[in-house]
Amino acid sequence: MPILLLALPALPLAAQESSPVAQAADAVTPDAPDENANADGQAPAAQEPVSDPYGRTTPRSMVQGLIEALAAGDDARVDRFFEDAEHGAERARQLQALLDKGGSLNTFAALSDKPEGVLDDDLPAEQEYVGNLGDEGKTPIMLTRSQSNEGAMIWQVSRQTGDIVGRLNPETTSPEESGELTVAGASVTDWGVLIGLAAAVFVGFQLISMALVAIAERLVRGPTAEAGVAFARAAMPPFSLFLATVVFQIWADSLPVSIIARQFMLKYIGLFAAAALTWLLVRLIDTISRTVITRMEARGQRQVVSVASLLRRAAKILLLFGVLVAILDTFGIDVTTGIAALGIGGIALALGAQKTVENFVGSVSLIADKPVQIGDFCKIGDILGTVEDIGIRSTRIRTLARTVVTIPNGDLSSQNIENYAKRDRFLFNPTVGVEYGIGSAKLLEAVEIVEGVLEEHERIAKPGHRARFVAFGASSLDIEVFAYIEAADYDESLVIQQDLLLMIFARLEKEGIGIAFPTRTLHLVREGGEEGLARAKPDTSLADTHREGAQAVPKGPPPSQVQDSEDDDGED
Repeated sequence: MPILLLALPALPLAAQESSPVAQAADAVTPDAPDENANADGQAPAAQEPVSDPYGRTTPRSMVQGLIEALAAGDDARVDRFFEDAEHGAERARQLQALLDKGGSLNTFAALSDKPEGVLDDDLPAEQEYVGNLGDEGKTPIMLTRSQSNEGAMIWQVSRQTGDIVGRLNPETTSPEESGELTVAGASVTDWGVLIGLAAAVFVGFQLISMALVAIAERLVRGPTAEAGVAFARAAMPPFSLFLATVVFQIWADSLPVSIIARQFMLKYIGLFAAAALTWLLVRLIDTISRTVITRMEARGQRQVVSVASLLRRAAKILLLFGVLVAILDTFGIDVTTGIAALGIGGIALALGAQKTVENFVGSVSLIADKPVQIGDFCKIGDILGTVEDIGIRSTRIRTLARTVVTIPNGDLSSQNIENYAKRDRFLFNPTVGVEYGIGSAKLLEAVEIVEGVLEEHERIAKPGHRARFVAFGASSLDIEVFAYIEAADYDESLVIQQDLLLMIFARLEKEGIGIAFPTRTLHLVREGGEEGLARAKPDTSLADTHREGAQAVPKGPPPSQVQDSEDDDGED
C-alpha cells in the first residue's frame, strides 16, 4: 500500500529490532535447548489460550473497547489500547480529537472478528488497518498484534500511529470542558446532527419512491404493466430504506462529529440495512410465488403450487434466520456455537426424516422433468392408470379397475414410466387373413385394396404405411398392415382404427374376397375303403386358426350295421 509506506515513518517495531551482531550470532550459534522443556527434553503440553481482560483479542473487540473507554473517560483503561502505553492516555485524547474532526474508523461489521485479523489485505500478519486520521494524506490507523504480559495475544494501536498522532498534536477539548451537555460520551449536538441526517435521508428517499410509483401508475397501462407497478409499489418502501441506510453510512462517516456517536450510529444502522434488505427480499419472494401459483392453478398443475408454497416458506425462514444471526452478532452475542448446534441438529433431523426428504426431492424432480402430469394415462412399473394428483410426498393413480394407488415420489422417480399421453401417433398394425381358395390373383388384389385404403385415409401418416402378404397361416393367407394414425388421444385413435377396419372389410367383401376364420376338416374312411368327406361346422371357439389332417375312423361295423344292432337290441 503506497499510502501506508509514505505515511508511516521508517521506525522498526520494537519486536523486530536486532543488531547486525545479534543477527550474526543467531546465524552461527546452534539452537539452544528450550527453556520450557522438561527434564526429558520434551515440550510441555499445550496450554489453553489466555483471555484478555480488556477484550483486545480481535480487531473488532479492540476498537469497540477503545470507543467504550473513550466514552467513559477512563484514562487508566484507555492507555491499555496503545502500544506506547507510557503516553497512551494522551495519545487517546489526541486520536479522539482527530477522529471527531473528520477521521474515520471502519464500521463494526467491516472490522475483523477473528483473532488473526484479515490475512489477505497485503499487510504483514501482525498488522491491521482500521481507519484513517482524516488529515490531508489520510494517514492510516494501524493496529499491531503482540503478546501481553499475561501471555494473551492482543491488538493495540501501533507505536507508529501513536507517534504520528503526537506530531499532529490536535487541540483536545472534551465536551465537559466546553460546557456542552453530553450523552454516552458525546455531545447532544452531535447526536442531533446524526439523527437528523438519518431522518432526512430516509424521508427523502421515501418521497422519491412515492413520486416514482405515482408517475409509473400514470404512464403505464396494460395487465402486464400493472403487475409491474404493483410489484414496484410493494418493493419501493424497503428499497428506499435500504438506499437511505447506505447513503447515511457514506455521509456520516465523513461528518465532523463525535467519533463515539458516529460509531454507535454506524454500528446499529447496519441493522436497518439488513432489515430493509430482508423486507425487500420477502416481498420479492411473495410476488414471484404469487405469480407462479396463479399461472400453475390456471394450468391445473397443483403439484407445482404445492412446491412453490413450500419453497416460499423455506426461503422466508432462511432470510429471517440470517437477520437474527446478524442482530445477535451486532449485539456481541457469539452465534458460532448456536449455529454449530443447529448444524448437528439439522443432520440428525435429516437422518430421521430421510424418507421424507427423499420424497420431496423426488417430487421436485418430477416437476422439473415432467415425465407425467395430472390427467396423463401411463404405466408405472406394473401399474396402469391415470394420474390424479402429484403431491409433495406421493402421487395418486386411478387404475382401470377404478382403484387408487398411492406411490411415494421417491420410489416413483426411480421407476420406469411409460406415458401413453405423450404419444404423437398411434400404431395401426392388424393382420388381415383371407381365405385360401381365392387364388394368387385375388390375393394380390386384396393386398392392393388394403394399401389403397391406407393411402386414401387422411389420418394415416405418410409416408411410412404399407400392406404386405407375409405368411401362409393355419387357416388364412395373412396380410400384415403397418401404419401410424395421427390422433390427439387414444379414444380418437380407436375411432379412426374402427373406420379403417370397416373400410378394408367392405372393399374386400365387394370384390368377393372373404375373410378367413378357423375351420376343421374331417376325413371319414369306411371299412370297405370308400372314403367320404364331410366338412364340419366352423369351430369359432378356437382362439388360433388351424387345419386338422385326415383322421382314420377306428375299424368297426358300418353305421348301417350299428343301427341294425341297436334295433335288434331294442326288440330283445
